[in-house]
Amino acid sequence: MANQKLDNLLNLSLDLTPEERQKSDVLNIGYEGDNIWELIVRYTGDLSELLSDYEDITVVNLFSGFAILTIPQKYIESLSALPQITFIEQPKRLFFNINQARSASCINPLFYSPWNLSGKGILIGIVDSGITLTHPDFLNEDGTTRVLFLWDQTADGTPPAGYATGAEWSKEEIDSALQNRETITTDLSGHGTAVAGIAAGNGRASQNRYRGIAFDA
Repeated sequence: MANQKLDNLLNLSLDLTPEERQKSDVLNIGYEGDNIWELIVRYTGDLSELLSDYEDITVVNLFSGFAILTIPQKYIESLSALPQITFIEQPKRLFFNINQARSASCINPLFYSPWNLSGKGILIGIVDSGITLTHPDFLNEDGTTRVLFLWDQTADGTPPAGYATGAEWSKEEIDSALQNRETITTDLSGHGTAVAGIAAGNGRASQNRYRGIAFDA
C-alpha cells in the first residue's frame, strides 16, 4: 500500500529506478543523484529536534510549518513515520502562464471614481524567469528602481537570510547598479518582465498606454 504521507507523484517516483525516472519530465524532479532527494515537507513542532537522529539531511525552513529537505532516499520512509511529519511532497516543475489583458478581467472600472485604485502601498512578489531592471515600467521618474528586493536563484552571491542559494539585492544596491550601468541580473526569456509588467508596470515605456494592474505598487 502506498505511503499516505507521501504525495502520489513521490510514491510513484520512489517505486521506479533512476533510469526509468529519467524518461519522464515530471518524475525525476527533485532527484539530485546518488539517491539524494530534495523534497518539501509539512511538519509540526521543532524540525531541528526531529532531525537530530538523522545524518546528511540539510534543511531550508520556509514558513507556516513547511521546509525543504535534501535527504537520502533511505530516510524518507522512516521520516514519514514520525507523527510530527504530516506530509512529504515532491517538487513540481513550474510553467509559464501569463494572464489575459486587464480589460478581459473587467477591472478597468476600479481605476476610476469612486474606487480610484492604483496599487499604492501594495507589495507584489513574483516568482518567474527574472526581470529587466532597466525597463522604464519599473523605474521612477528620477531613474531609481521600483523594485525593493530581487532574489536571483541562479546567481552566485549573498542569498537572503535563512536560504543557501542565489543572490539577493536590495533597492539601494539595484539603484547603485543602475547608476553605474552595471548588469546584475538578466531575464533571458523575458517572461518574468512581461508578468511583472502586467502586475505592476507603471506605463512609462508606453506613455501610460499600457499599465499594469497595480501600476503604483
